Amino acid sequence: MVRPDTSGEMTPLGVWPGAAYPLGATYDGAGTNFSVFSEVAEQVELCLIDRAGGEHRIPLDEVDGYVWHAYLPTVAPGQRYGFRVHGPYDPARGLRCDSSKLLLDPYGKAFAGTFAADATLHTYGADTLGHTMTGVVVNPYFDWAGDRAPRRPYHETVIYEAHVKGLTMTHPAIPQRLRGTYAGIAHPAIIDHLLSLGVTAIELMPVHQFLHDRILLDRGLRNYWGYNSFGYLAPHHEYAADPRAGAAVTEFKAMVRALHSAGIEVILDVVYNHTGEGNYLGPTIGLRGIDNAAYYRLAEDDPAHYMDYTGTGNSLNVRHPHTLQLIMDSLRYWILDMHVDGFRFDLAATLARELHDVDRLSTFFDLVQQDPVVSQVKLIAEPWDVGEGGYQVGNFPGLWTEWNGKYRDTVRDYWRGRPATLGEFASRFTGSSDLYEATGRRPGASINFVTAHDGFTLRDLVSYNDKHNHANGEDNRDGENDNRSWNCGIEGPTDDPEVCALRDRQSRNMIATLALSQGTPMLLHGDEIGRTQQGNNNAYCQDSPLSWMDWGAAQKYADLLTFTRAAFALRHAHPVFRRRRFFDGRPGTLADEPPGTVSDEPPGAHAGDIAWFTPGGTEMTTADWNTGFARSLAVFLNGEAIAEPGPHGERVRDDSFLLCFNAHDAPLEFAVPGPEFGAYWTVALDCSTPTGRADATYPAAATVAVPARCLLVLRRTDSTPISR
Repeated sequence: MVRPDTSGEMTPLGVWPGAAYPLGATYDGAGTNFSVFSEVAEQVELCLIDRAGGEHRIPLDEVDGYVWHAYLPTVAPGQRYGFRVHGPYDPARGLRCDSSKLLLDPYGKAFAGTFAADATLHTYGADTLGHTMTGVVVNPYFDWAGDRAPRRPYHETVIYEAHVKGLTMTHPAIPQRLRGTYAGIAHPAIIDHLLSLGVTAIELMPVHQFLHDRILLDRGLRNYWGYNSFGYLAPHHEYAADPRAGAAVTEFKAMVRALHSAGIEVILDVVYNHTGEGNYLGPTIGLRGIDNAAYYRLAEDDPAHYMDYTGTGNSLNVRHPHTLQLIMDSLRYWILDMHVDGFRFDLAATLARELHDVDRLSTFFDLVQQDPVVSQVKLIAEPWDVGEGGYQVGNFPGLWTEWNGKYRDTVRDYWRGRPATLGEFASRFTGSSDLYEATGRRPGASINFVTAHDGFTLRDLVSYNDKHNHANGEDNRDGENDNRSWNCGIEGPTDDPEVCALRDRQSRNMIATLALSQGTPMLLHGDEIGRTQQGNNNAYCQDSPLSWMDWGAAQKYADLLTFTRAAFALRHAHPVFRRRRFFDGRPGTLADEPPGTVSDEPPGAHAGDIAWFTPGGTEMTTADWNTGFARSLAVFLNGEAIAEPGPHGERVRDDSFLLCFNAHDAPLEFAVPGPEFGAYWTVALDCSTPTGRADATYPAAATVAVPARCLLVLRRTDSTPISR
C-alpha cells in the first residue's frame, strides 16, 4: 500500500481486504475502499499515480462475485488512480483485456488530466500511462446548508435547456475566471435571468465526464455538446473554475445549492446509451478493457464489432446486470449525493432494446419503476434512437415524460403555413392526449419544445431554409435536412425591414404558443435574445462564439426578451394554461339544470372547458377541421370550468381566454364569440407588437383584425355568468 505525502512521493502502507460494495473509490474519512467489477479478468491491479506521474501497482487479491476490491488506510481525497486488467485478448470473441492500458474506474467520481489522442489508446500492448486521464478520490462531505429539493409538479414547470459553457461564457457580469463553469451558472446574473423568464428548472446538456473525439481534435474542433460520456458519476472537470483535481464535485454541489435556494430545479441530460470509447477502432480507456462483453452490445454474428443503435459506434449492454447496476447506481448517486432533481435520457429508446426491438416493459424501465429513489424524480425521455423502430413518441411507461417531437414538428409546420395542420395543431396545443392519456399520463407528460440544442435555434428557424454546417468540416453532410424552417423570404442575415419584422413576429408566435400550450414547456437557451448559430443545425463540435450565447445581443433583442418574459408570466399567472388534466370539452353538471337554479358553483362552471371557433365565430365542425387550406382558428379556454382541484383540494378558478391563431399570409377578421361566452375581452398578449403589449378591449360579437401570421390573446374582463 502507498500513501501520498507532502513531498509528492508515496509511502508504503498495508492493504486490507476491503469490501465489494460500494463500487468505485469510496473515502470514509480514514481511508479509501477500491472496488471494480470484471467477470472476464484473471487479475486486476489498482494503480496509484503520484504527482510526478509515476505508478504504483497493487494487486487486488480479494474477489467476490467478480468484484475485485481492497481497502487502503489513509489514502485520502486527491489521490489519482486507475486499474489494469489482465485477461484474454481475442477480439473475434469479444474479449479485449489489455494490461498495458491504464483503465478508468466506471464508478469514478472525479477525473484529472486529459487524453493525448495518442496512438497508444488504440494499439494493443502499448502502455497508456501518461496518455490517458486518471480517476481521483473525492471527499464526499459537503455542507448543503439545509438544501431542499423544490419538487415542482410538471404542470408548474418551465424548463430551460442550457449548456454550462455556452450559457455563461460571454456574460459581462460574470467574472472572467467563472465563465464557462458551474460557478458561472450559480452566479446571481444567471439565476436572476432565469427567474425573470419564469424558469423553474434548468436542463443542463451533458455534464458527465466526457472525452473529445480524436477525429474532431485532428480537425481543430472539440466535442462541445458532450454526448460522449465515460464517467457516469463524475461532473465534467473542464467546467470547474477551480483547477484542482476533484474540485468539480464541490463546485457542482455549490451550483445545485444556489439554484435550489432560488427555487430552480436541476435536470441533467444523461447519455447511458453509449460511451466515448466508440466502435472497434476507438480508444480503450475503461469499460472496453475491463469487461467488453459485459458492458457493450456485441454483434451476435461478429463479436469483434458492436451493435450501434446510437450512430456513435457502440451501445451499452442494458441486458447485463452489472451494466444496469452501473446506470442505476449512477442515477441514485446524482440524486442522493449531488441533489439533482431529474434526468433527460438521450436516445432513451436504446435503453429499451433488450434484444433488437424496443420493449416498453424492458428490464431498465422495470428497475426505474421499482426504485424508491429514482422513481421519485423527473424522468424525461428522448423517445427515439437511430435503430429500426426507434421512434417511440408516446410509447414510454406511465412514470415517464417525453420530449414531444410531434409538438415541435406541428408547431413549426403550422406557423410556416403548411396546409392540413389544424387538427394536429389543436391536439398538440392541448397537451397531446392522443399520445399520453391511454397510459394514464397527464398533459405534463408532453415536454413541449419548438427548438432544442439539436437543430436550429429559434432565430435560425425563421432565417434559414437550409442548414449551413460547413464549419463542422464535413462538407455540410452532417445535420438534419428536414428542418421545417422558413427563412421568411431571404436566406440568412438581411436588413430588409419587412423580412426582419416577419422574422420577429414568427419568433414571438412560437414563443407564445410554447408558453400557452398545455404540457411542460422547454425553452432553448438564448432563444429569448435571438441567439444564432449562423444556420448551423448541428453545432456539436463548435466550442466557440458560434455556439455560445451572445449576451451582447441582449440589447438588440431587448423587446424579444421582454415579450418572452410576458408570455411566460401570463402562463404562470393563469392555471387555465397549465392544467393538470386534459380538457374534456363537455358541459359541466349544471348545464341541464333549469334557469334560476341556486348553486354554490361559480359562474361559468356549467359551460364546457374548451371550445374551438372559425375566424367567423362559428364553432368548428368536422368539415372545418378537414379543410386542408385553412390556417386559422380560435380557441376559448374557460377558466371557470377547470375540473381538477388545487393542491389543497380547493376549487381552481381563473379568467377565461380567447386565443386567435392566424397563420395565413394576410390579415383576417376574427369574430369575438357572443355574449354567452363573455361581454368584454381585453388584449392580454399581441404577437404583432414587439413586446406583446396592446391596449384594446372588445365587446361580445365584435370583430377583431388579426394581422397576418399572428397570435392574439384576449382575456375575458367581465364577471357575468357564461351560459352556453
